[in-house]
Amino acid sequence: MKGIIFYYSNSGNTKLACQYIVKNIKNIEIDLFDMVKDDIPDLNDYNIVGFAAFADIWGPSKLVQTFIEKLPQQDNKFAFVFNTYGFISGKTLKILDKWVTAKDFEVIAGHSLHTPESYPPMIASGKGYKQAPSKKEMNEFNNFVFELNRFFYLLNKGKEIQKKNISIGLLNSLLPMIPRAIARKNMGEKYIDEALCTECGTCEKICPYKAIKLNPKPIFDMNKCYGCWACYNHCPNKAIYTKKYRGIGHYPKPNSQLKEKLKV
Repeated sequence: MKGIIFYYSNSGNTKLACQYIVKNIKNIEIDLFDMVKDDIPDLNDYNIVGFAAFADIWGPSKLVQTFIEKLPQQDNKFAFVFNTYGFISGKTLKILDKWVTAKDFEVIAGHSLHTPESYPPMIASGKGYKQAPSKKEMNEFNNFVFELNRFFYLLNKGKEIQKKNISIGLLNSLLPMIPRAIARKNMGEKYIDEALCTECGTCEKICPYKAIKLNPKPIFDMNKCYGCWACYNHCPNKAIYTKKYRGIGHYPKPNSQLKEKLKV
C-alpha cells in the first residue's frame, strides 16, 4: 500500500510538518510531492492522497487551488487535508476539504498545526509566534498522526472507513478568505537595493508564480504576483523591500525550536 502528500511550503514549515507525518506513519509508504512542480504523478499508483498547505491570509494559496484543479476526477479515492498557520488558520482546512472533495476524493481526516509565523508584516508587528506549536498543539498533532495510522491500518485490512466531517471552530468559520489581489495590494510595489543585490537569482527561482525575471537585477511582474512574500523572505542579502517593510520580519526557513519539535 502506498500514499502521497502534495504540499505547498514557502517557508519550509509545512514541508517539515509533512516530513514529520511521513516519519511517524507505520503502516504505509508515503511519497512527498511539491505542488510547485509542473508535472503530476499518476494517482493510480497511490491508495491515499494527502493535501498540505499553509494558511495564506485565512485560506489556501491560489497556487494550491490551481494545482488541485489540474488533477483528474477520482472515484472516491481516500484523502486527508492538512495545513499550518501562524496567526490564525481561518477557513484554510475547510476550503482544502471543499476543493479536494470536488475532485471526488473521500476525505477521512484533517488537521491544522500552529507554527511560527512566516508573514513578514505579522512578524514585524511582534506576532511571530516563535515558540509555536505549544505542548498541547503538539499533542493534538500527534493525535492526528495516530489517527492517520489507524486509518491506514484499517485500509490495509480492507475495513470500512467513513468520511470525516472537517470542523474548524466558530472563530475560523467566521473569517473570510481574503482575495489575493488584496494581499498583493497590501504588499505593494517591491524594490531592489542595488547595493545589496548580487543578482544571485534566488528570488527568480523561489517565486512560485514566475513573476520575477533577472535583467540583470530582478524585475517584478505585478500582474503575476500574488503577494506571497517568498522573494522578500528568501533574498539572502535582504535586498528586496517594500515601502513599509525593509530589512525586517524575514522568515526564510523553519526556526530551530520548530526543527527540534518536528525532528525528522
